[in-house]
Amino acid sequence: MSPEPPRILLVDSYDSFTYNLAALCRKAIPNCYMHIIKNDDIELKDLSLYLPYFSSVIVGPGPGSPDIPEDIGLVKDLWKIDDAHLLPVFGVCLGLQSLALENGANLRRLSVVKHGHVSTVEHNGTDIFKGVGPVDAVRYHSLHVELSGAKDIEELASTHDEGNGRVVMALRHRTRPFWAVQYHPESVLTRGGGIEVMLNFWRLARTWTFSRGRVTRPWDQKADAIFGVPWPYVRPLPSAPRVNTPLSASTIRLSIPGLSAPDICEVLGVDDDSSPFVMLESAAHPGRFTIIGCLTSTSLRVTYTIGNSFVHLGNGESCDQIDLGSHDVWSWLTSFMNKRKVSGGSSEIPFWGGLVGYLSYELGTDSLRVSADRVSSQTRHPDVNLVFVERSIILDSTSGHIYVQSITEDDNEWLTEMAEQLHSAARNYSTYSSYNTTSYSTKARPNTSTVILPDRDLYRSRINLAKEHLFAGESYELCLTANTHITLNDPLAPKASSTYSPSWQRYKHLRELNPAPHAAYLRLHPTTLLASSPERFLSYTRPPGTTYKLCPVKGTLRKGPHITRAVAEQALRGSQKEVAENLMIVDLIRHDMHGAVGENVEVKQFCTVEECKTVWQLVSVIEGQSAEGTDKTASHYANGALGWEVLRRSLPPGSMTGAPKKRSVEILQTLEDEERNVYSGIFGYWCAGGGGDWSVTIRSCFKYDDRYECDAHSWTEFNNPDFYPGVHEPEHWVIGAGGAITALSDPDAEWDEMLAKLQSVLRVFGAAVPRGH
Repeated sequence: MSPEPPRILLVDSYDSFTYNLAALCRKAIPNCYMHIIKNDDIELKDLSLYLPYFSSVIVGPGPGSPDIPEDIGLVKDLWKIDDAHLLPVFGVCLGLQSLALENGANLRRLSVVKHGHVSTVEHNGTDIFKGVGPVDAVRYHSLHVELSGAKDIEELASTHDEGNGRVVMALRHRTRPFWAVQYHPESVLTRGGGIEVMLNFWRLARTWTFSRGRVTRPWDQKADAIFGVPWPYVRPLPSAPRVNTPLSASTIRLSIPGLSAPDICEVLGVDDDSSPFVMLESAAHPGRFTIIGCLTSTSLRVTYTIGNSFVHLGNGESCDQIDLGSHDVWSWLTSFMNKRKVSGGSSEIPFWGGLVGYLSYELGTDSLRVSADRVSSQTRHPDVNLVFVERSIILDSTSGHIYVQSITEDDNEWLTEMAEQLHSAARNYSTYSSYNTTSYSTKARPNTSTVILPDRDLYRSRINLAKEHLFAGESYELCLTANTHITLNDPLAPKASSTYSPSWQRYKHLRELNPAPHAAYLRLHPTTLLASSPERFLSYTRPPGTTYKLCPVKGTLRKGPHITRAVAEQALRGSQKEVAENLMIVDLIRHDMHGAVGENVEVKQFCTVEECKTVWQLVSVIEGQSAEGTDKTASHYANGALGWEVLRRSLPPGSMTGAPKKRSVEILQTLEDEERNVYSGIFGYWCAGGGGDWSVTIRSCFKYDDRYECDAHSWTEFNNPDFYPGVHEPEHWVIGAGGAITALSDPDAEWDEMLAKLQSVLRVFGAAVPRGH
């Protein structure tokens, strides 16, 4: 009988790089079982009873300080386990600091913190560095240890910083099998001290284990009940497979030169402000496909507000309250899509039909189990606001083709009629063209609008508070944001009607002022969202062989007459601050994806400068694929269910929080006065054929219209002939903007960056940031 593979216990201190470390361990110790626990899941006196089941323990990094019990948990006592339960332990970052501190070292703050910085590590080629050449290692720390007084600790490596002097980078205990490094061996940019050091640790651990005659205890139900399924694992899919036959997509491909996305929207009746409407538009390079929903009175709407035990499911005529039962909203939507699987659509296009809409920032923080003290279910935007699109039109900007499609059974008549409508619109271009119809200004007349900007002194003070959290080791980066509120109250302005939509006119203005590859016009009452996002969040292809791709943007430079590619490269890729910001989010995203799909995660592109219509930006690409056979199994269930799970695990977007994510979100709640809600969330689609594409809700504005409310029976005001009583209704819009705060941030520069982002959308209202603000 062959011996059981090693079992490794990884102690997670609520970090956002944990699964990266687990993946590194699996490379160094092939086929090992990785069991991951939080540092407060169990007390050491109870854990010690189970240590004989494990070959070694890995103590991962985490936010905070090793001298704060709530930050370090059981790790503090792990270094003091009795000889009867002793086993090899390897610590990373916080783990090193704890090991040193518990053995008499002193804890100090760095004069110059190192968050996402690469340093050369000097070592003597022995112990865990045996056979290891030059080491360039990524560091995420603001605290360090001084070993004077720690007689049982031996230094193995160090680095020298300008401003900090000599800093300990690795150490070992002289008599016990404990090793640790201060840097992050699991980071994508660590070279020489990653897998090499982990292999040496495992060699030393096995040598120590053999010399002591230690034998691990066989795994049993008792241990399984405490530690559960080892990583990597894939979250179970819906328990019941589909029973009905998949829906079939019918498609007509057209070639109609000159017909734009706004033209088609106006053919479809976007000017009726009371009706729901959705368009995901690629309004600039490198975007390609535009998706326009052809909604009807029977199109299903799904809304959900965090804290509720139900969802609203309705259409233009009725709205029902559906109890979630044993589901959360994520698994409920997986079950919903499980009954609406689609096959047979055109392989040339990414969307055949499915859910389109947005998910809020707070939905993501709720998934992190971060309490949202300010959340109230009264008069707030739904956190999930989606519509199931059965008929749609897709524009391919590369080929110029237009696809008219339906997943409704026996819908050929509609397909034919819609194709003819589009041909007719092209023939009568002056009739339908959005550039030749009556033009309505979106600029507010003097004294008819109110713009409430963030307070400059308060925002700058919050930046300084954020930096103090960074210096204290609470976070490596914090994405601080603030809301701007616009109230439009012009009784002479054209009113919303069945033939005029003010929000649609504003969207057309936005796409002209700020064309973006990931734009959207989502009128899903009570929320209307206008977006011109430069940042794709997550996309995933149809199974089998699904590829999951996350594309974080950190580092943006607005284009100008003298901003050449060379200038942009130097300003972005040549900036230590910009690259460090991007690296932190890349490492965070790798962790999120490893947690969902397992080991097969790769950084395909790191900090590449990409040219967009209005900006240069620093983009990285992380791709993952699920374990072999997973997609095959998933094909019997809801197409795209694992993509939905990757999405759940990745929210809120790391580029909008900072890292470690959970602690950063908690800190940001103390620094921001309002919910972000729609801003900082995501918008996009889940195709019933299995693919998905979601973008970060930035460079956007949104409004809430309380004339539309869903009670348990109906959508109030939908199809109501009294909806337009001729009474003027003020409009209230919100624009969120902010930026990533690091230890290198200058408050004035960060304020200016926030205003620049705000201005890109504020111009739609004919407003500008006052000089000197």
